[in-house]
Amino acid sequence: MSLYTELTDAELIAAMRDGDEHAFREIYVRNSKLLIIYAHKKLKDIDEAKDVVQEVFANLWANRGACAVESNLSGYLYRCVLNKVLNIFRHKDISQWHVEGVQQLLDQGLPDTDYQVREKDIARVIEREIQALPPRMKEVFDLRRKEYLTNKQIAERLDISEHTVATQIKKTLKILRGRLGRELYSIFFLL
Repeated sequence: MSLYTELTDAELIAAMRDGDEHAFREIYVRNSKLLIIYAHKKLKDIDEAKDVVQEVFANLWANRGACAVESNLSGYLYRCVLNKVLNIFRHKDISQWHVEGVQQLLDQGLPDTDYQVREKDIARVIEREIQALPPRMKEVFDLRRKEYLTNKQIAERLDISEHTVATQIKKTLKILRGRLGRELYSIFFLL
């Protein structure tokens, strides 16, 4: 077992892909405590943080054969934890969450890596395209994507019909898809 403590992350990943439980256990031991601390800072609930990290590792083991991580294992695990945390926030009714809050969450505590720089660049491009939308369309879209309001809530706030809200959102998505291209547009929903 002590042999595993001497292996690199890349060697552990390769062994885990082949079903080596000891390699997986070593990955867990190396990373779990810091990931729990990271999740706890975001969630402010230690039990929820532990659940998130446990779920990340359960998914890692369940999908070990398809694990595409070759290097920067800790960066990958931090990203998985962050995605789980963001999903938790998305599913809670938190109307005060804005894009600035999400951006702050992305900026805090993650190791600097290439993908983060690219992600920030992509986020800037997307935000620039959203800012270029016609004012009413942008307003409807912001209420939907940044304040997480329903079509009915948006219609009531802006004194327009729900059908108009739905139409505005469809048009906005069509415009963004055209301006950003399919690949970048699909990334937009991950941010």
